[in-house]
Parts: sequence; C-alpha cells; structure tokens
Amino acid sequence: MTVRMFTCCSAVTLVLVLGSLGAARPGQTGAQNPPTTTPQQAAPRISDQTYRVSVDLINIYCSVWDKNTNSFVTNLTREDFALYEDDVKQEIKNFSRETNLPLTIALLVDTSQSVAPKLKFEQEAATAFFYSVLRDRDRAMLVEFDSGVTLVQDFTSDPNKMAKQIKSLKAAGGTVLYDAIYLSCDQKLIRELGRKAIVIVSDGEDMSSKTSFEQALEMALRAEAIVFSISVNRGGFFGVGSTKNGDRVLKQLSEETGGRPFFPFKVEELDEAFRQINQELRSQYSIGYISSNQRRDGGYRKVEVKLAEKGLRLSYRKGYYAPAG
Repeated sequence: MTVRMFTCCSAVTLVLVLGSLGAARPGQTGAQNPPTTTPQQAAPRISDQTYRVSVDLINIYCSVWDKNTNSFVTNLTREDFALYEDDVKQEIKNFSRETNLPLTIALLVDTSQSVAPKLKFEQEAATAFFYSVLRDRDRAMLVEFDSGVTLVQDFTSDPNKMAKQIKSLKAAGGTVLYDAIYLSCDQKLIRELGRKAIVIVSDGEDMSSKTSFEQALEMALRAEAIVFSISVNRGGFFGVGSTKNGDRVLKQLSEETGGRPFFPFKVEELDEAFRQINQELRSQYSIGYISSNQRRDGGYRKVEVKLAEKGLRLSYRKGYYAPAG
C-alpha cells in the first residue's frame, strides 16, 4: 500500500511504501491500551552531550506545575522523583533540568477545507511562536495536511523561512491527520537526536488517512516525540460548531506522549496556547534510567512518574517500546 508523501518545495515527490500496515481504523479515543501494530527496531541513539551513553538509557521528559498557581515548577531535584516501569521501581541514572538544550520541532497544520475560516489566525499565531521559540541550536519544520501530506519547509533554524512558508498555506481538500503524524515521525523525527516536539493545529477530525490512530500514536512514541495539540474546534471567534471526537483524539495524542492539549475559544487564547508551549519546552526535566527488564522483545512498557511533594501536576509520556532482537 502506498500513500502520498512529503512534497518538497522543489516539487520532488517521495513515496512511502507502508507495506504491512493494516487498513485505516477510526481512532479509539476511549481506549487506554497502547497501539498493537508490529514493532520496528529503533536505531541506536546518542545523547545531546559530547559523550556516548548506553543505547538502553530511557529518557523521560517531564513537566511539573503547581496546581494552585498553574505555574511551572523548575527547582525540583532527583530525590523528588520516583519512576516506575510496569509497576516496578527503577533507579534514576541521569537527571537534569532541560531549559537550554536544542529542540527539534515539527509544526503540523491542518489546511483542510473545514478549517479555512480559522487559517489566518493560525498563521499569525504560529509565526509569532517561531520568532519567540527558535534559537541558534534549534530546528523546525513545517508540514501541511489536507487530502495529502506535504513538507512545506524542511528543518531550519531561521524563523524568517518558517514565517514565509506559514504565510503561503492555503486551505483545501480533506483531512489526513493520522498520516501526517505517522509520516512526520517515520521519515523525519525518528532520525533526530535530543528533544523532539510536534505541534498540531487541527480540529482533530480525520477523514481519509491510510494509517490508523493507533499506528500514528505508536510511531510518535517510537520517535520519542512530545505532541502538543491546539484544537480549532470550538465556537466563538473560530466559527460555529465543534466535534467532541476530534478533541478527544487531540487530547489522547498529547497526554500519551507527554504533551498537552489546548482548546482556545478566541484568538487571544490561540496566542496564549503557543506561548505556553514555548514556556513548557524550556521548563522540562529529563529523567534517565536503564530498565530492570532487559528483555528485548519490542513490547510496550508502561511508565509512571511520581512526586513526593503534594499539590503538583505532572505531564510525561506514559510508555515506550522496548528494543527488539
């Protein structure tokens, strides 16, 4: 089975053969179980540091908020955290506050006909986001999806390039949200090192993807990408009508991968969503451990992070896929 893949600005088209992937199924947003497609062995990775680390080191990026003030808490230490894998406590090997390490960001913008009235506001907010978030060592790419998936801007550290391409987006066609996530992770993000984030701007409705919700979520977990989703599904400033299923999809994608969903009602809240994503990416903790389960079975492992201090909220990816072979 083949699906249309990224089309670069030079009009060169790459086609991805999905091979054994099953037929697309609707996102089962009420389910809490991980995806169940055949695991793929991940390539060995090295850290962002100047030395090599064990390929078995699992990194969990974690955000912490104060429940009362909703502000980020950035002064915790290793001793404040406890980490469990499949209910077995793990020894934390590495711990750091990730405020300035390089970021790799993929912005996925829904340009289907259903979001046409909202596209102008999405473009303005996204442009301001990249001017504020991109630093010299950071890289970003822009993907649009409607009836197909197009790489509009490949990785760059230049916010001017991102702004130019964001401005060029036009709305038309259907929606292949799951394909956009799957292909962005499989062809681009899984090859990148360090911290990786996907920012999705969409109504969450998928009309014609060849891949399923479960396959898209699994590939995001395999790529170790944190998904932040911004719904343009609400009424008010963004037009009338909303779809609860689309919001459930965006919410599950974000929460399973360690990100957050945002549901702005007016344009000011859209700007605020991008601002909060920027702040969170500069306020994370990195918790590294080597699993006590040494089986290389490619299976899904559930992760749980706990804090000794009360009154705090956590966001982190809820699991990962073990190496295979």
